[in-house]
Amino acid sequence: MKLRTVYDFLNEISPFELQEEWDNSGINVGDYNFEVNKIYISLDIDEKVIEELEPNSLLITHHPLIFRGVKKVIPNRFSTKYLISLIQKNCAHIAMHTNFDKTHLNTYFAEEILELSGESEDFIYYSDVFMEFDELVKLVKEKMNLNTLRVVKTKDFIKRVAITTGAGMSLLDNIKADCFMTGDIKYHEAMDAKSREISLIDIGHFESERYFTDVLYNAISHLDIEIIKTNSQNPFELI
Repeated sequence: MKLRTVYDFLNEISPFELQEEWDNSGINVGDYNFEVNKIYISLDIDEKVIEELEPNSLLITHHPLIFRGVKKVIPNRFSTKYLISLIQKNCAHIAMHTNFDKTHLNTYFAEEILELSGESEDFIYYSDVFMEFDELVKLVKEKMNLNTLRVVKTKDFIKRVAITTGAGMSLLDNIKADCFMTGDIKYHEAMDAKSREISLIDIGHFESERYFTDVLYNAISHLDIEIIKTNSQNPFELI
């Protein structure tokens, strides 16, 4: 199967033109005429994923391998290290990042994982929950199978929650809810949210986006090619 065929289908289900200006979704390695023997899906690229890849495969990840212009190809830097590995294995790479957040991932996380209902507005999914903050935290912990969560509590009762998987605190000015769930929340961002009386639940970057492989697999599994789900490992550990 030509890479062009896969790219066109991905563009149909989640148009690449929806990505943010700073993003680099789409083809990071390869060209339209590349012959794809297998497709692998992963959140990110790491050593485990590279080891699993067979030559002449296409790797589709959520996060782009290359965000900015590459001026030096150095074997111990994240982007260029795995760029070398992909070229050595004659593998192509496509990223489905901010476009896929908007069309699929945020909605899947909210509706399928947390079992909430609502609607997506660009990067943000809104749900009217009408529940105690502590009960909402308990629900998130149970549905995500987490023992602990970092939270900022400004209200005992939450009417409306906003959800953005990954790192979404740059969207704080746009939040129209009592509580915002996102990942990678920094100290000063938490202080800012608290001053606005917006409660926070830190759902983690990896933890909230690890479902990417399942979501994309379900969307493309009917393609006439072998598709393999794998996943990168969370670089963080709790000890």
